[in-house]
Amino acid sequence: MIRGLALGPLYRGRRSGHNHAMAVAAPITDPIANPAAPETGATLTVDLGAIEANWRTLVRQLLTVPCAAVVKANAYGLGLEPVTAALVRAGCKTFFVADIAEARAVRARAPEAMIYVLTGFTPNWGDAFIEIKARPVINSTTELAEWDAFVSARGWQGGAALHIDTGMRRLGITPEEAAALAPRAQTQNHGIALLMSHLACADNPDHPLNATQINLFRELRGLYEGIPASLANSSGIFLGDVAHFDLARPGAALYGVNPTPGKPNPMQSVVELTGRILQLRNVARDETVGYGATWTAKRASRIAVVALGYADGLMRSASGTDDHPGGVAIIAGERCSIVGRISMDLVCIDITDLSGSVHRGDFATLIGGDITVDDVAASAGTIGYEVLTRLGSRNHVFYRGA
Repeated sequence: MIRGLALGPLYRGRRSGHNHAMAVAAPITDPIANPAAPETGATLTVDLGAIEANWRTLVRQLLTVPCAAVVKANAYGLGLEPVTAALVRAGCKTFFVADIAEARAVRARAPEAMIYVLTGFTPNWGDAFIEIKARPVINSTTELAEWDAFVSARGWQGGAALHIDTGMRRLGITPEEAAALAPRAQTQNHGIALLMSHLACADNPDHPLNATQINLFRELRGLYEGIPASLANSSGIFLGDVAHFDLARPGAALYGVNPTPGKPNPMQSVVELTGRILQLRNVARDETVGYGATWTAKRASRIAVVALGYADGLMRSASGTDDHPGGVAIIAGERCSIVGRISMDLVCIDITDLSGSVHRGDFATLIGGDITVDDVAASAGTIGYEVLTRLGSRNHVFYRGA
């Protein structure tokens, strides 16, 4: 390894096509207690115990049906294999992934689990479904015809999920197509292992589309006697038993995103993002900070320059400007404002009002403490899902509770 180009433990075992912070967990060294350990400026801490606890909270407090886990997008950016292993320890037996590559990674840590691939079936992937015993989510009648031809030729009876579009209007067969296909469910070896749909507005419990989708799905499910059904995502679980059917499939709630916006978050926080302070500098009144000179000091100010930027997952839209307050960070136990544009590798924090001392080499916390993933998302004008999936691409990743 060339000195100065050390990439750190995040990249060991990285697989093509994904930013996998997953194949090998980082050494169990607390970056705050031992700041010399990380070889990167930023550190992402993932609390696997909190992910397990969140899954158990849903199972024990809200559900009377089995609970799956959605671990697509590299477990929402947090590391597919370690997260899968944690959920298996918690008792999860069914996983939903985006593609075959993710299905392979889940199978490595969950040899007995049921795995569904949300992006469906193409003939090029057929043998891989057999090899790893995964099930496609069939999203169109064309896919269904291709799947039928494949399983007939291979003699495979692993089953598939049938996805019905009840109102999201993305993937899925139409309700009319679902009704027309229903007699198939009464035939031998019909191959439909799960009937599923997806709620479009579950995070807004008062939205009328929720009831429309639930009622339509219930009607269609009645045509598929004996086949388990799944509708509720993270927020859908909180709509009550009427949305639970036979299998819940939470995703974001497992990773600490609030599934009940506007109400206290029932989930534990899972991630912490910290960056090392590289420099402390004085900025005179009326001087500007950062690209574009978008933030002007209204007084003599003290600025901490932190080794963490949009390449580490910090959203550029959380920049603080003269016209718009940005995000915040915690330094020396106090909340401080982000000032100036967030750049690729750096963010500037206004520490003028700090009561405690700050030194070069100390850490700033951008997610963690009382700064939640949802807080960061709000300051950037986005959602917690996007924040999470942008993390981990080059940070030192530390898994707590592995």
